[in-house]
Amino acid sequence: MSHEEATIDELASELRQLQVRRIHMLAWRDLADPDSGGSEVHADEFSRRWAQAGLDVTHRTSGLAGRSAAATRGGYRVVSRGGRMTVFPRAVVSETLRREGSFDALVEIWNGVPWMGPLWTRKPRLVFLHHVHGPMWGQILPGPLAAFGRALETRIAPPLYRRSLVLTPSDATREELLELGFRAERVQAIPNGVDPSFHPGGTRSDTPLIVAVGRLAPVKRFELVVAAAIEAREQVPGLRLQIVGEGPERAMLEQHIAAAGAGSWITLLGRVEHHELVDLYRSAWVVTSASLAEGWGLSLTEAAACETPAVASDIRGHRSSVVQGETGILVPVEHLGAALADLLLDEDRRHAMGVRAQQRALTLTWDSVATKMLAALVQETKARRG
Repeated sequence: MSHEEATIDELASELRQLQVRRIHMLAWRDLADPDSGGSEVHADEFSRRWAQAGLDVTHRTSGLAGRSAAATRGGYRVVSRGGRMTVFPRAVVSETLRREGSFDALVEIWNGVPWMGPLWTRKPRLVFLHHVHGPMWGQILPGPLAAFGRALETRIAPPLYRRSLVLTPSDATREELLELGFRAERVQAIPNGVDPSFHPGGTRSDTPLIVAVGRLAPVKRFELVVAAAIEAREQVPGLRLQIVGEGPERAMLEQHIAAAGAGSWITLLGRVEHHELVDLYRSAWVVTSASLAEGWGLSLTEAAACETPAVASDIRGHRSSVVQGETGILVPVEHLGAALADLLLDEDRRHAMGVRAQQRALTLTWDSVATKMLAALVQETKARRG
């Protein structure tokens, strides 16, 4: 049986026969972190499924004040120690000294800063890289540090990882990695999944409603979402915008909304419960994002599963989440307001896009993600064993 046909249980059994039972995963944040996002959802989804298939999975991540250093979630173990930056050297030292026990394989989740696995382990190893940070470095770090981060990501790390098997959620990010010098045969795109709890139902809002979801961070550019909604409302009376998420930009957004006199129809909802998020996607007329960079627009495919089309910035990650003109509309961010107005005013087109978006979302499952990633680990283990 080929790995394309194998189930996750069959692949896990094959790994155990190859003496791979204990898998350690390195990620700078995990799902319990208040700043968690799509990358952390992704890690939780495949880790739970690997654990359910009988593998021993340990997730090594940064710590939080008031949080236990060790916990269990969904059948896998979470070890949280170190700060946002100190987690990198601390985790490497810990793994090298086997402080969390020995491991048979390693998964590196690379969020801007690599774990440098090629330098300190020869065990079977996967790298999951959600997106290239590129212009984000200038937003999250001051000048010299931003330059170092950019150099680390684009010039220092790629040669070290040239033999590593790198997984990424989209063909668009894969193309970007190839431009940085990664080897084509060593980079695989595995599209993200959508939780089955996101599905059509409920009732659409009586008035035009736009929903935007994500961490309130500079890279998400929510101030441009607000500006686009203000522009669209000039043509779409009664339009409302609801923003879901928390983050460092909240105070700035509150001031921006107040200065525009839009507080009566733009709402910052903060973090919401899962069932509330599902209801919001179902009630929205469209979902939107003005993000500068994404590996995959998870909120766009979650909304798609609820039969809600997207209007978003035309960036690489969004091109994988949205089929242009079929499941939504991608435009340069300066045209976001006009595109929102056009789709909100065209009920037939909006409905047709929503139907096609939901049909495509049905093909995106976390079971498939976890299975394909495990197949990649089997492939890598066999290659290393010769």
